[in-house]
Amino acid sequence: MLLLSYAASAQYARFPMSGTIEYEKTVNMYAIIQKRIGSNNAGYLQQAFESYKKTQPQFKKLKSSLAFTGTKTLFKPSEESAPSGFMGDDPLVRQNNIVFNDLSSGSSIIQKSVFEQTFLVKDSTRKINWKITSETREIAGYTCRRANALVLDSVYVVAFYTDQIPVSGGPESFNGLPGMILGLALPHEHITWFALKVTDQAVPANAVTPPSKGKATDNKGLRTTLGDALKAWGDYAQTAMKAFFL
Repeated sequence: MLLLSYAASAQYARFPMSGTIEYEKTVNMYAIIQKRIGSNNAGYLQQAFESYKKTQPQFKKLKSSLAFTGTKTLFKPSEESAPSGFMGDDPLVRQNNIVFNDLSSGSSIIQKSVFEQTFLVKDSTRKINWKITSETREIAGYTCRRANALVLDSVYVVAFYTDQIPVSGGPESFNGLPGMILGLALPHEHITWFALKVTDQAVPANAVTPPSKGKATDNKGLRTTLGDALKAWGDYAQTAMKAFFL
């Protein structure tokens, strides 16, 4: 009877190839600001940090969504969640990207906001060497398995994916697992993305189309452009560069 019950449940289980996922990005502002305080800025930044803690919550919440159909995905930040105020323009805090991935062709088109400029970055999808573990947790009603990786040579990533959504996508430009990423954490950057809701309803093909706004470039060209623009920014240049390429 148990075998028959399992077979019946498996028979009627849904494995959606099209739908929408609502994500919430959580930023630990206290940890990020504390990390930025150094010997050259402690005088004013520590004071600003103490004032910030008196009026602002520790965690900033930002909304975004991922529409997927077949092997195409489109990740978009919510317009209502644009941060403001102290450190509101920091690239690690903001959601800078609209990301279109064609997973079948391995191609990506990203509309990337870089301070006052917008770039349209056309390149291949991000390649990540994931290591899948046996740890599981439930996210938005789906059983997810943990995987770990390094990106940008040194940024530690923890992802939770579900093979109940057999699309190899995820928030921002994170992908490459045998199922949809519903939870993502960058522990040392103090940022997480977790799915709040999965809508298992087909989305029209024209709702998953690439962005078109911005100066055309690729990842190598953007890295060169940003390197030239940020070279006078001192130690913060590397922090900003990493944030724009996460």
